[in-house]
Amino acid sequence: MSASASSDASASSNYTLVSSNRVFGGFLKKIKHASASTSTDMTFSVFLPPAARLTEVPVLYYLSGLTCTDDNFCQKASAAFAAASKRGVAIVVPDTSPRGHESIEGEDDSYDFGTGAGFYIDATQEPWAKNYNMYSYVTSELPKFVNDNFPETSKTLKSITGHSMGGHGALTIALREGPDAYASVSAFAPICNPTQVPWGKKAFEGYLGSVEAGAEHDATMLMKKANKMVFPTILIDQGAADNFLSGEVNQLTPAAFVDACKAAGQPLRYREHEGFDHSYFFISSYVEDHINFHADALYEKLASAGAVAPAPPAPSAPATEVDLDAIPEEFRATQGKQIECKAAVAWGPKEPLVTETITVDPPKAGEVRVKVVANALCHTDIYTLEGSDPEGLFPCVLGHEAGTIVESVGPGVTSVKPGDHVIPCYTPQCNRPECIFCASPKTNLCPTIRGTQGAGMMPDGTSRMTCKGKPLYHFMGCSTFSEYTVIAEISAAKINKAMPLEKASLFGCGIATGLGAAWNTVNVQAGQSVAVFGLGAVGLSVVQACKLAGASMIIGVDLNPDKFKAAADFGCTHFVNPADYDKPVQQVIAGDLTKWGCDATFDCTGNVEVMRSALECAHRGWGQSCVIGVAAAGKEIATRPFQLVTGRRWCGTAFGGWKSRAQVPVLIERSLNGEIPVDSYVTHVFDGVDKTNDAVDALHGGNCLRAVVRY
Repeated sequence: MSASASSDASASSNYTLVSSNRVFGGFLKKIKHASASTSTDMTFSVFLPPAARLTEVPVLYYLSGLTCTDDNFCQKASAAFAAASKRGVAIVVPDTSPRGHESIEGEDDSYDFGTGAGFYIDATQEPWAKNYNMYSYVTSELPKFVNDNFPETSKTLKSITGHSMGGHGALTIALREGPDAYASVSAFAPICNPTQVPWGKKAFEGYLGSVEAGAEHDATMLMKKANKMVFPTILIDQGAADNFLSGEVNQLTPAAFVDACKAAGQPLRYREHEGFDHSYFFISSYVEDHINFHADALYEKLASAGAVAPAPPAPSAPATEVDLDAIPEEFRATQGKQIECKAAVAWGPKEPLVTETITVDPPKAGEVRVKVVANALCHTDIYTLEGSDPEGLFPCVLGHEAGTIVESVGPGVTSVKPGDHVIPCYTPQCNRPECIFCASPKTNLCPTIRGTQGAGMMPDGTSRMTCKGKPLYHFMGCSTFSEYTVIAEISAAKINKAMPLEKASLFGCGIATGLGAAWNTVNVQAGQSVAVFGLGAVGLSVVQACKLAGASMIIGVDLNPDKFKAAADFGCTHFVNPADYDKPVQQVIAGDLTKWGCDATFDCTGNVEVMRSALECAHRGWGQSCVIGVAAAGKEIATRPFQLVTGRRWCGTAFGGWKSRAQVPVLIERSLNGEIPVDSYVTHVFDGVDKTNDAVDALHGGNCLRAVVRY
């Protein structure tokens, strides 16, 4: 867990990224920056959990003890990061004092004063006053710096903990700043009454001029002064075999703080553990308890502010009752009950959809029931309806491009709440620390529910939909050809309510896939040449993305010349109709229109012969060809190996490489800002579930990009 990986210079002008390691699905980064409070360079480490990819996360500040740096905790208390990953909490670990920038004579003479012993106070005595201002650094400068440079961190939700001298710092800072600043406070073996022990007396006399001046930095005296409950509870763990507790001099004096809390009516969980000393083995043994203690407090504070916590609860956390007042009125009567609604049911392949009344069960643990407002039909729906999908199961409810509203949530769901607008995503994002796919920037293919999703079931292996007494299969984890459906929480991308849901539906598959194929999978660059085979909605979204990326030549390839005008509007500069030539289209593109082929080519047809053509007109030496279209069951692709030996690369994309819950909401914001206009994709609009067959017919026509059905 050491933050000692390769040393990189950060792109930010505000700090230097010393190192960055992947830890339990998140990232542990070591930072160096110029500090105004300490007039020197300071270092700290920050751990960002996987949940930070989805939303802002609360922050726990850990203050280290005498002689320690930020490395002590990061290297020796790895259990903290595992727990923080599960609970969606960031951890910030500052150094204990300024080091090595403007050396002060005598600051390295002893272990309990000077370097490594800043005591989390603002010094008033020279020569310490200029640099030794750790109180201001920890309470003001560092939180602002973290928020400014790590937007994943919450600006309002933070807690604090620490060990030994850091435990003293955590207790005194929390008691001085109060619960408005810190949601909770805990400590390991803290110096509880420093005005009465040698460590504290030495520090206060040297930094502040007198022991008496240290009263404002003495947890026991602060508790006596408050004389009331400050926090719902305070957690302290202490090793019974701690040599600083049971040695010749009791430097910690926890009994004094226990008595002060009792007298003031301050709830305190003080736990003394037999056999444990003052070491990091002790901290590592109980740090998970502290992470969960703070996570509970942080998310309770978040919930009380009217928001919903994005991180999962601790395994032992009890279920909470539904607050009906917080649920939109239209959904209050259906909470926890079955819903009867209309759906377009596919009873068998190659059969028209039938409008039926179906029953949709309440969501189970980790599930979300949504009201479908609009569906955009995708060729994948038709591909399955026509019997071409080897995984197609009947009877089922098709549909996977939709704009929806959360009606109710199952136990344990925290990232969305009733009333939220979400896009169901057939490519989920569990973001669990153990998921190497979600943790990797190389892929978006989270396999967490792949098995049950492919089997047409919810994650527990059962269906939530029935019709005429028969269970219906789910489709792609979405099944949105229904007025209500149930999806997994990890498939629900929460979006801005300002986006009309009939437009939002387009980002559930086709448009997002085309954009991502160009931007993520191939990474089209300014000045490059591209060829796009198939000018339907997906192909045109590839064209749109390539134009936005600055491609200089965009060749549209299609057998239907009626599509060329729309393609020109989206950004195509050249057009090729293969039927106009008596030679393979790849020779036309690689020989007539270009000298060596295109930098990037895309197949958006699902035809394996077209896939070959796309590859073989990719540029010799470096051309990339991306397969987007889904081929029929049993089809295989082929080319001469020489095409690959001479530098062409064949790749594929699923959902454009987007990590659904984290990145689809960003696409929505870009569309709202005018960067990704989508109105032109919607060529046909129908109203009512019973018009779904009409939408299917429109999609088969030659002039339909996307048919949207509104419910």
